[in-house]
Amino acid sequence: MAPLSRYVHRNPIDMKRPLVEKLEDYPWSSYPAFVGKAEPQPWLERELTYSILDHHDRFEGYRRFVGAGVDENTASFYGKNNYAAIIGDKGFKEWVYDELLPELKIEQKSRLVHPDTDLDAVAEGVACHYHCTVNELTTSKQGRRKNEKRQVAMHLCQEIAGAKLSAIAEYFNLSAIGSVSSATHQIRQERRNDQAFDRKIVGIIQQIIKKST
Repeated sequence: MAPLSRYVHRNPIDMKRPLVEKLEDYPWSSYPAFVGKAEPQPWLERELTYSILDHHDRFEGYRRFVGAGVDENTASFYGKNNYAAIIGDKGFKEWVYDELLPELKIEQKSRLVHPDTDLDAVAEGVACHYHCTVNELTTSKQGRRKNEKRQVAMHLCQEIAGAKLSAIAEYFNLSAIGSVSSATHQIRQERRNDQAFDRKIVGIIQQIIKKST
């Protein structure tokens, strides 16, 4: 909570082109209220952040905390373009997933709630569903015979992990990204045309999410 609050409040000055010189000067920020320079709105919750920092002087303590700059973990997280991701413990993420995101597709929910899901996690989830090994999924075999589980794994690496075609091609030992594009296109088309197949894919995604939580 505190690192996220700091990250949000520092945005006006941490941009490539800062909007203000001093955070107190940014008019659309709750920062002045956090440091005692403005009256807080009735809805503004500050006590939890103050309690986490546990400074004797809450206003000066928060000012110093924000002035120290964004910590490495938070900077790394947002440096991966996870701008819309949900930060919180397991219970909070589950609540957001179930109660606040009902209109989103399961792939979109997964990217928001579990932005750090990587290719290994996806491959392990698909392998578990198809009762095979990850090596069977990632090993390239000659021939044009359709390999559903391998194609599904590629599709979900793109949909859940947000991996680029080049990264997926390397992970699945393919020499051309066109092979990945073709595989993922086939799975998307089959999901649109076959509700039973789409439900199966949704089930695999749920397994991956559950394991990641």
